[in-house]
Amino acid sequence: MNRTAPLPRPGSLAALVAGALVTTPAALAQAVEFDEARLYLELNDTDGDLGIHGLFDGDAWKFLAITDPEGRQLMRLSGRTRFRLHGLTEIFFESAEPSFDELRPERFFARFPEGEYIIDGITIDGTPLQSTIDLSHTLAGPPANVTVNGLAAAADCDSVLPVVAEPITIDWDPVTMSHGTLGNVGVGVTVESYEIVAEIERPGMTPDTLVFTGLLPADVTAFEFSESATGLSDGEVKFEIVTKLDNGNQTALESCFEIG
Repeated sequence: MNRTAPLPRPGSLAALVAGALVTTPAALAQAVEFDEARLYLELNDTDGDLGIHGLFDGDAWKFLAITDPEGRQLMRLSGRTRFRLHGLTEIFFESAEPSFDELRPERFFARFPEGEYIIDGITIDGTPLQSTIDLSHTLAGPPANVTVNGLAAAADCDSVLPVVAEPITIDWDPVTMSHGTLGNVGVGVTVESYEIVAEIERPGMTPDTLVFTGLLPADVTAFEFSESATGLSDGEVKFEIVTKLDNGNQTALESCFEIG
């Protein structure tokens, strides 16, 4: 929903941007929303790392800023020369995702606290843009009982892999609870969708890499590759199951299997 803007403060839209006064509190009250504004966490449960991702889309803009729940400006983008005149419409970013050995989860959560993040922008014609996003620390637990053609999936791609023949079906239990050790532990979650991503290396073939992606509704917990989909008589396939929650956060589980 649209948000009535606060009074000017250092770093806000009502402050100086690139040396020019951009707007007034009255104008900020009429700010329109971005067409799309997303800020969410992504957990790779297999590798043990966390990152924050953002996607912002709207009328051509020359300025964008992200402010956290404590009023700290985390990001500030300002178009210069031609970009200031021409404008940008969409930007997507992924943060670095250091392993938990490098950055403990509690430190990550402290850097990006739960709560309301304000996304401010200014279009090239001077119209204020503003959206708010509630960032949550509730992460989906990884799906349990993952199987490939009925065989238990490997814990990771360095483990002993199940060997299967096409056609191939990956199956898993529905995710209903948050992660058992990270973020908001032990709460029920609502899955928005699952995504299957499979990456197949095929040396000497054309193309030499195939990537399959399937987006499944929350009540579907199996994905079938059609027969001969991989083009392999033998070889290794890496896959991810990504659980996407209604709060925007995503949890990925990775594994591999062999065709033989």
